[in-house]
Amino acid sequence: MRLNKKPLRLQTKLIILIVTLLIGIIVLICGVFFYLEMKELKANTGKRALQIAKTISYMPEVQEAMGSENPSTTLQPLTLKIQQEIDAQFVVIGNNQGLRYTHPDFDKIGKQMVGGDNIRALEDGKAYISEATGSLGLSIRGKAPIVSEDGMVIGVVSVGFLMENLKSRMEEKLAEISLIALLAINIGVVGGYLLARNIRKDILDLEPHEIASLYRERNAILESVKEGIIAVDSNGNITMVNPSALDILDLREEELLHKQITDIVPDTDIMEVARTGHAQENKEIYLSDKDIIVNRIPIKEKETVVGVVSSFRDKTDMKKLLHTLAEVKKYSEELRAQTHEFTNKLYVISGMLELGKFQEALDWIQKEYRINQAQNDIIFEKIKDEKLQAILLGKLAVASERKKLLQLDEESSVQVLPSNIKFSSLVAIIGNLLDNALDAVEEKEDGMVSFSAIDYGNDLILEISDNGPGFPVGTIDLIFRKGYTTKQADQPRGFGLAIVKKEVEQLEGTVEVQRTPVNTTVFTVYLPKNYL
Repeated sequence: MRLNKKPLRLQTKLIILIVTLLIGIIVLICGVFFYLEMKELKANTGKRALQIAKTISYMPEVQEAMGSENPSTTLQPLTLKIQQEIDAQFVVIGNNQGLRYTHPDFDKIGKQMVGGDNIRALEDGKAYISEATGSLGLSIRGKAPIVSEDGMVIGVVSVGFLMENLKSRMEEKLAEISLIALLAINIGVVGGYLLARNIRKDILDLEPHEIASLYRERNAILESVKEGIIAVDSNGNITMVNPSALDILDLREEELLHKQITDIVPDTDIMEVARTGHAQENKEIYLSDKDIIVNRIPIKEKETVVGVVSSFRDKTDMKKLLHTLAEVKKYSEELRAQTHEFTNKLYVISGMLELGKFQEALDWIQKEYRINQAQNDIIFEKIKDEKLQAILLGKLAVASERKKLLQLDEESSVQVLPSNIKFSSLVAIIGNLLDNALDAVEEKEDGMVSFSAIDYGNDLILEISDNGPGFPVGTIDLIFRKGYTTKQADQPRGFGLAIVKKEVEQLEGTVEVQRTPVNTTVFTVYLPKNYL
């Protein structure tokens, strides 16, 4: 079974990072320092060796000894003393053939000088610095020719410092630097620990992986919440917005983020919440042509308001849902009316049969059949949309129960409607217009309501007419206003036509009303079938 590795703590990460950086930097600095110091030490040592070699070559004692029968007798003690004084590894004097007159190892006196770097001094008379491997090992040497009074090269002086000793001196320096580096690393560990504590304090004692998890959860929650959410800082700058808020405000994210909230919603009270620190709940405002219910909660840090979160929802959707429920309830009542009317007809038939009036019952059944058949032919043969069929069947039952004639136009013709024209919208539009028409002919003995629907071209055209009294003169422009009514009632009225107009406009359609010369009121609705 695979086990999930526990993420490293922030404190551990910072300490590892700081120590790694310090070690890397220290190693790099030490390497560069060692290289430069070694280079400079070699140069200085070479110059020193050359200077001493040249000085020895000019000494009178050396000049005189070179002309004697046994130069080693004089030169050996002299070179050993000089070697000791200058802390060199060797001071060697040889003749013009490269044979040694002096050497720290007495057994090597009289033998050939090793290294192969005497040519320039013996043949060209040059003084120079060389690096070669001799009998004592790799060394830096200062070479100087010994020149007689007549200008002849009679010997060579070689002063050398072993590279091994130079490296030892550098290692001692490197050890001192390492102690300082170790101290720096310890300081880095302590600094990393304190820095991690300070950072964790700022991020509410959370680890980075915990913050990442919270961020992912926060985004998932914001995207799943259907309410709009906007957060602002104490200066009113928008810091966060969720997709639902963008949909409600009909804006893009770049049009909101980091903008002043007062530039988006000039009359907002959100800054009042930021100033006072008092929350606002279920406050109704009008925003972007919508009724909005908004809640505003201050964001506090140590009792100081650092921002505000505002959540809001479209009240229009709530109203629409309630309206749809009301229409569905009305539709169920219409079905009940249809059942009730059918039951009444069965009772009439039953009574006639019990009284023996068989012919009258047959005539009455045939009459009802012809009426229903004519209506059904229109509904089921000329109107193919099931939503529209269901609405008309319900309204026919209501009209029959109210003893009013609802006549369906034989010229009606409707195919299956596109999905953009929803059932709830049809219920609201047709239901309210037919209800108003039936109410208009309620007091009229020969009251009649007519319905026509055609979908030729790109529009669904609905026409509802009635022979009721119509509207008072000069009120045609007022009838779609919310709350306006010409009826007397104890309960509030005047919402039906306002709902019709709103539903039609949401479908990008139009509604017209006119009073004809034959005293009928006609409502005509145009709904585009290609509306998206």
